[in-house]
Amino acid sequence: MEKNFWQRNKVVLIILAVIVLLALWVVGKYNSFVRQNEAITNQWAQVDNQLQRRFDLIPNVVNTVKGITKQEKDVFTAIADARTHYAGASTVDQKATAAGQVESSLGRLLVITENYPQLLSSKSFQDLTVELEGAENRIAVERMKYNDLVKSLNAGVKVFPSSIVASIFGVKERAYFEVKDEAKVVPKVDFTQ
Repeated sequence: MEKNFWQRNKVVLIILAVIVLLALWVVGKYNSFVRQNEAITNQWAQVDNQLQRRFDLIPNVVNTVKGITKQEKDVFTAIADARTHYAGASTVDQKATAAGQVESSLGRLLVITENYPQLLSSKSFQDLTVELEGAENRIAVERMKYNDLVKSLNAGVKVFPSSIVASIFGVKERAYFEVKDEAKVVPKVDFTQ
């Protein structure tokens, strides 16, 4: 009798086992997407933390430079505007855009400093520049980690069959933290002025 039960229901049991395994895989994949999204959110917090550290240093650099370079108002205004945009940003994309504006303005500020030897010899300016360089390095590292996590999630969202699970649960690709075009332009330094 027992042998007949297994033989009669063999196909049903195999189908049930496949369904259970598939359900376990879907749950595991969904949980993986949740963990990846949380890791990305956490890593963005690290990027944001380092960006904030840089923004906290900027007023000190600007004030040091202002004391010596009164006529460079447009750069100071651009830096202040970019900081304001960052403070008012509510999404990752808005903050990334504002960070790109700050990088562009800082590049212009550093070019200006080349024209003022008394500024370059200032101990406080040198110390602030070293701190700012350290902040920039930390930001670069945190951005790289963020983009690595985004790459992993995006691959899972695109690759079959996990793309099916992603579409069922509404998991979307995340945007990479990219350097804005204006920040990629190498500033010109002209010592002939």
